[in-house]
Amino acid sequence: MLFSSLNNGFGGMGTRLLVNSPLHVRHFENLANMAKQGLFVYKGRNNAADATIVSGECAMATASAGLLGNLKRNAKFDFGVSTMPYYPDVAGAPQNSVIGGASLWVMAGKKPGTYKGVGQFLSYLARPEVAAASHQRTGYLPVTKAAFELTEKSGFYQQNPGADVAVQQMIRKTTDKSRGIRIGNFVQVRTIIDEETENLWSGKKTAKEALDAAVKRGNEQLERFQKANKG
Repeated sequence: MLFSSLNNGFGGMGTRLLVNSPLHVRHFENLANMAKQGLFVYKGRNNAADATIVSGECAMATASAGLLGNLKRNAKFDFGVSTMPYYPDVAGAPQNSVIGGASLWVMAGKKPGTYKGVGQFLSYLARPEVAAASHQRTGYLPVTKAAFELTEKSGFYQQNPGADVAVQQMIRKTTDKSRGIRIGNFVQVRTIIDEETENLWSGKKTAKEALDAAVKRGNEQLERFQKANKG
């Protein structure tokens, strides 16, 4: 299920949002119905809901793999980790989730010595033992296959059930949509989607109305980026 056209933006800057497809509408209608019943409670944007999971207020949540480290350190209860739910009647299900997360960027215009230091730093981060330690400490995906293999060989996954779920989620069925999302004005688009889905949770809009509005407003941002970066 694509987030936007042209293979989630990897095919060019003419990408447009697709998050109002029948399957998207179906899923958000289900969440809205759960919200009316008190089964789904919206706790805010980004990772604002994480605190309610760690405290024990929330019984079940869909969250970043990076929450695992926080839970291991601070939760006062036993917990389980599973792959994301899916609709079994949808063709091709289950598939991997789309990868996301922060990135490291190296900007131009600095002195050669600076880039030598940057290169050394990036080489350090890519070391299997360093990447493996970060993965084991935080729960985030290992950034290299070597880091995963080192973690697996060490017995970490056997000693920490659920720690490999994020990895399995990403590789259980990869597709041409597996590379993530590459669109312009992404932060603005994400804010628009937050605003429109908040209208859904509060009952101000139906799922179709909220997602149609998110697509219309989001596409305006994509068109603006495309025009500004034609050259």
